[in-house]
Parts: sequence; structure tokens; C-alpha cells
Amino acid sequence: MPRQMTSLAFCALLAYLSSAVAQQRSPLQAPPDVKPTSITLEDVSYPHPVHFMPLTLYGTDVRMAYMDVPATAGANGHTVVLLHGMNFYGEYWKGTIDVLRNAGFRVVVPDQIGFGRSTKAVIPYTLSDMAANTRKLLQTLAIEKAVIVGHSMGGMVATRFGLLYPDVTEKLVLYNQIGVSDARLERAPASIDATYKNLLNQSYDAVYQGLNRYFPNGMKPEFERYVKIQYGWVLSGNWPQAAMVRALAQQMVYEDPVVYDWAHIKVPTMEIGGEKDGASPDWARHAKEACQTIPKCELVLLPNLGHVPHFEAPDMFHRELLKFLKTGL
Repeated sequence: MPRQMTSLAFCALLAYLSSAVAQQRSPLQAPPDVKPTSITLEDVSYPHPVHFMPLTLYGTDVRMAYMDVPATAGANGHTVVLLHGMNFYGEYWKGTIDVLRNAGFRVVVPDQIGFGRSTKAVIPYTLSDMAANTRKLLQTLAIEKAVIVGHSMGGMVATRFGLLYPDVTEKLVLYNQIGVSDARLERAPASIDATYKNLLNQSYDAVYQGLNRYFPNGMKPEFERYVKIQYGWVLSGNWPQAAMVRALAQQMVYEDPVVYDWAHIKVPTMEIGGEKDGASPDWARHAKEACQTIPKCELVLLPNLGHVPHFEAPDMFHRELLKFLKTGL
């Protein structure tokens, strides 16, 4: 019996080692077409003209980039603001802009300070500041009320906007928002300096894997475009400045939870997203909890989709979005 047990244990060890070897992979190398990318994306084409609003934040003069896109025909008098996520910028809303403007909506798409074509300033970053900057943009454009749609990090900004400016918020759409739990209760804070040093030496493989978790059905060439752009920042001579901005923004997400805002949201809200979101552990369960906490909330879980449904299944996502936006118009 002892000899048999030893044999079984040896076989189990071999099976484990074989599995471990099979799971090993070589890090992905950057494709030959990857080139340095401007940290303010001047070399990335936006789908509509980009304008700039000047601001002074923490004694620093900055400018906030935005697109202001009119309805194509039959304007319905309503405006939709699209807020981007941490790893994206206003450009990635191209398809959604077209759907909304064809449905009669004016569409405003800002790049938050520190993102996209906006200034990469090494200053404090808070969700309340981002919400206030968005409010200032609407005031500048003479828009009294708007539907606020926020994706990923933008969902956190949208939540804070709805809390602080309920009279300006017509409806709220929280789309695969991150920050669906208070991370401070789950882990200790990361050092900003350690995060910064890690970002400075970020590999193509690290960027790829970071975005690959967004897409449970696989990374497609049109999605990998964003990996190439983001890694292009690393190759830029100005990457140290942008890396510090990203480190500060990541710390903001940790230090500034919105879970305590939900109960105080007064406007009609839709919580929507891919149920297989790999950006936040157990996202679908937390989304249900969020919608149960927000007083006027409708939950829409999109089956077999990940973190960016407007890329993965645009028809499905836009159908649900328009249904919510048009209700009660």
C-alpha cells in the first residue's frame, strides 16, 4: 500500500508539473508597427473636431479637450455627455456618438484632465474635480441639463456628478463602472511611487494583458489598436510625466470610493454592462447591489460580454442605451 501511494503521489506531481509548464508562455513582444505615441494624442485621429476649454487647477493652467457633436437631423433638444474610462479617451466613443446623434441627441465628449488630448498635469486627481470640470464644460457650452453616461472610471465620475449636480443631471447611465466596492476594505493602498516606477518600465505584454482581460471572447485587431497606442506612450520621451499622472489617477480610484454616493442619487439611473467583466472581480453581483442601493435604478446585464460592450456587441449595447434614454422624453 505505501508503495502504491508513493506511485500515485509521483504521478500527481508529474501531472502538476506538466500543467505548470503548459501554463507558461513567452511574453508578447511589441509588433513592428508600434511607434512612439504623443501623450496628448495629436497623432491619433478623433472622429469629430476637438475643442479646448482653459482651466486653472491647483495653480496650474491646463486645457480640457472635448468634442461637441450636433444631432444630424431632427434634434430632440437633449444632450448626452459621454465620459471615458481609465484606459481610453473620447475617441473610443465614435460608434456611440454616431448612434446618438442619428437619434436626435447632441453629444458632448470630454477628455478628462490627464487623459486623451487634455493636459497631462502632475496635480492631485479627484472624482469631484473631474465632475466639476465636466460641469464647467456644460456651463461653457450653455447646456443646462444633460444625460450623463460614464464607462469604467467614467462611471465613477458620472456617479459623483449625479450626486453633486442633480439639477443638471437628466438621467444617469453607469456603464461597467469600476469602483463597485470600497477597495480600502479589501487591500492596503499601493505606493504611488512604486506604481509610478512600475509604469515607467511597462512592457508591451503588460499593456496587452491589462486590456485583454476586458474581452472574454478574445482580443481582436480593432481592440489591439488601443494596446499599441498605450504602449506607444511608453516609447514617448514624455512618458515619465504621463506615467505619474496615471499613477495619481489610479490612486484616486482607490482613495475616493463612490459606493456611499449611490443611496443619494436622485435621478433615473441605468446600471448596464457585460456580465463577464474582467476589470472588477464579481462585477455583476456588485452591479446588482449598486442598483438595489440607487433609488431609481434599472439593471441591464449583457450576457457573454466583458468590460467594453460598445466594442464587442455595439448593436445590443446601443439598443439598450437608446431604450433607456428615450423613455419619458
